[in-house]
Amino acid sequence: MSQPAAIQAKSLIRALHGEIQARPNFWFMRQAGRYLPEYREIRAKAPNFVQLCLTPELATEITLQPLRRFAMDAAILFSDILMVPYGLGVRLEFKEGEGPVLEPVSSAEDIQRLQGTADRFLSNVAPVFETVRRVAKGLPLDTALIGFAGAPWTVACYMIEGRGSRDFTKTRRLALTDPGLFQTLMDLLVDVTSRYLNAQIEAGAEAVQLFDTWAGILPDGEFAKWAIEPVREIVERVQSRHPAVPIIAFPKGAGVHYAEYATLTGVECVGLDAGVPPEWAAKVLQPLSAVQGNLDPLLLVAGGKALEAAALRILNALGRGPFVFNLGHGIVPETPPENVARLAALIRAWHHRQA
Repeated sequence: MSQPAAIQAKSLIRALHGEIQARPNFWFMRQAGRYLPEYREIRAKAPNFVQLCLTPELATEITLQPLRRFAMDAAILFSDILMVPYGLGVRLEFKEGEGPVLEPVSSAEDIQRLQGTADRFLSNVAPVFETVRRVAKGLPLDTALIGFAGAPWTVACYMIEGRGSRDFTKTRRLALTDPGLFQTLMDLLVDVTSRYLNAQIEAGAEAVQLFDTWAGILPDGEFAKWAIEPVREIVERVQSRHPAVPIIAFPKGAGVHYAEYATLTGVECVGLDAGVPPEWAAKVLQPLSAVQGNLDPLLLVAGGKALEAAALRILNALGRGPFVFNLGHGIVPETPPENVARLAALIRAWHHRQA
C-alpha cells in the first residue's frame, strides 16, 4: 500500500497509503451540500444544479464551506458523478423531487454518437478543473483535496435508464442480452473517466474517489465483470500517470465481494457502506487495503447517544489500522449541522482516550 512519495504528503494521503495515524483522519461524503444554510444561499445564485457544478466561483465556495465549520482533513470537490455523461453530450437536468433526468442511451447508434464526442469531453467539463485549481489554492496547509468520478457501472445505470431507479432493470437487461454493446459503453466510460480523473489530479487533486453507488444490485455472476474489471482498468490508467496519488473506491452494497474488490481493483482504500460490520472489516479488509467509512448517515441525523456509540464502535474497531473515518453514504439534507460538529469533535478526541 505505501509508496515512497507519500512520506512527505498530507496526513490524509499518508493514511490512504496505509500509514496508521494516532488520530484517524476524517471527511464526510456530501459534506458540502443542502444541510448547510450557507450552501442554500449559494445554490440560489445559479439557474440550475448543472450550472452550479460548472461555475467555478460558486463550486469553489461550496467545496470550502464545510471546512470552515468542521475542519475536516479533506475537501471533496463539489460536482456530480453525472458530469461524465454531460461531458459526452448527454442532455442532463436535475428536476425538483425527481433527481437527475438524462437523455436515455441504449442503442448502438446512441453509443456511436457518444464515441464521436469523446475528443471534446475534457473541454466540455473544463470548469470542473478550474474549480479544482481554485480549491487547491484555498485549502489549509494539511487539508487534502479529493477529486472524484462515478464508476462506469453506476454511470451506465443512469445513462441507460435516463433517471434513478430501484433496480435499474433496463441496464441489467442490456448487459445480459447484448453484452457486446454494453461492453462498448463501458469501455467508453473507462476511457473518459480515466482522463477525467487524471485531469483533476493535474489541476491539484491529491486523491480521487470512484463512487459505485449501484454496485450492490449486481448479482454474483456479474459483479466481477461490471464492478471490479472497469475500476481495475481505471486504476491502472490513473496510476500509470500518477503513481503517488491514492485511489479510493466505494462499491456500495458489495457485501461478501468487498475482499475480492479490494484485492483485484488495486485501489489503495475501499469505502465501506453502513451495512459492513467494522469488526469484520478490521479482520478481513484492513490487511488488504486502507478502509474508509462507515457510519450510517441517519445516525448523524439522530445524534445523541446513538451517534456517539456507533462512532466509537467504528473507531475502536478500525482506528488502530489503516483507516479514514467517513459515512456509509452521503450526508442527508435534514442533518443538523451541530451533529456534524459533535461527530468531528468525537473523532478528534478519540486518540486521547486511547493513550
